[in-house]
Amino acid sequence: MASATTAQSSRPTATHQGGSEPVPAGLYLLLAAGAGLSVASLYYSQPMLGVMGTNLGASDTAVGFVPTLNQLGYALGILLLTPLGDRFDRRRIILIKAALLSGALLLGSLAPDILPLLAVSFAVGLTATLAQDIVPAAATLAPEKQRGKVVGTVMTGLLLGILLSRVISGVVAEHFGWRTMYMLAAASVALIGVVAWRGLPRFRPASTLTYGALLGSLSTLWRTHGALRRAALAQGLLSVGFSAFWSTLAVMLHGAPFHLGSAAAGAFGLAGAAGALGAPVAGRISDRLGPAVVTRLGAGLTAISFATMLAAPWLEPGSRLWLIAASAIGFDLGVQMTLVAHQTLVFGLEPSARSRLNAVLFTGVFTGMSLGAASGSLLLARWGWEAVTLLATASALAALLVRLWPGARTTH
Repeated sequence: MASATTAQSSRPTATHQGGSEPVPAGLYLLLAAGAGLSVASLYYSQPMLGVMGTNLGASDTAVGFVPTLNQLGYALGILLLTPLGDRFDRRRIILIKAALLSGALLLGSLAPDILPLLAVSFAVGLTATLAQDIVPAAATLAPEKQRGKVVGTVMTGLLLGILLSRVISGVVAEHFGWRTMYMLAAASVALIGVVAWRGLPRFRPASTLTYGALLGSLSTLWRTHGALRRAALAQGLLSVGFSAFWSTLAVMLHGAPFHLGSAAAGAFGLAGAAGALGAPVAGRISDRLGPAVVTRLGAGLTAISFATMLAAPWLEPGSRLWLIAASAIGFDLGVQMTLVAHQTLVFGLEPSARSRLNAVLFTGVFTGMSLGAASGSLLLARWGWEAVTLLATASALAALLVRLWPGARTTH
């Protein structure tokens, strides 16, 4: 016990200015893997919904609330928990959330019916905000000249976690069952927690504000910055369509005329990855033309991509699948382009409040995600896939309108 105490006391402490030494490659990998595996917990369920509903004897509408509560929990976690990173040792927060997330996923694997699984889904969303603690931790650890590279590496891990989680869970559920996927997810997060306990330094708090004052400052930022309000609203609207598509795709493909399993549904995540990984181009366009232009380009591309799926009823099943895959490439690229540009705009407003600005932006994003998952499952059950496509197209057009509205067509 004394040796453990000594090890803890000798662990280096990171200040908010970052260190002077380059960040070790192993720490890159830890932070990127931690961000990816934690945020992936929100998306493992999506390709498995058809299988989960059958196994648990739950209706399509009931099982559709699994991703809804994931996203709602994540939105509330970002709003209520992420600001704590400015006030307390971020390493401790990361370790606590890793333990809680791993435990929630393990409970999910043991759920006897749909109601406990829904409760677990909300808890998974709350604790998966671990990803939003890891990204600012990376920025804090990195020296000034290395910060962009470090944060970019971690964001790549986060993005891959979102996109590849569907592919992995689809394959695992197809061959080993959905409960096995939850167990593997719990083990992966637990492993990240152990490695973080050994490898992460302590972080010196950047603020002495009380918890109430931290939360109060979020509303002050919201009232003060019109650019923040526009960014959160536009990105939230894009998230409605994005989430409605991904949270209903597996259920739609499970039924007629496709009758495809969870592995096929998960494979569509590869199409999304192909599109979203092209999003770094948005940074170069932002440098030349300004991020406001990129927000309009991204929202427009998203709207067009969703609208093309309205032609699906007139195509044979094989051609319809190709159309859906092509649309997924387009709208994933559009959504990620717009997010990169919105983050560029928001982080430039008040550099000293970047964590809280990020919390406000992502609260909008995941509120849209939860609304999209809920409305998408209801529309699919009542009116079919065409209604989901109409919702996605309308929400993307609304986001484009927000970016084109007078006062938004500036650098903000």
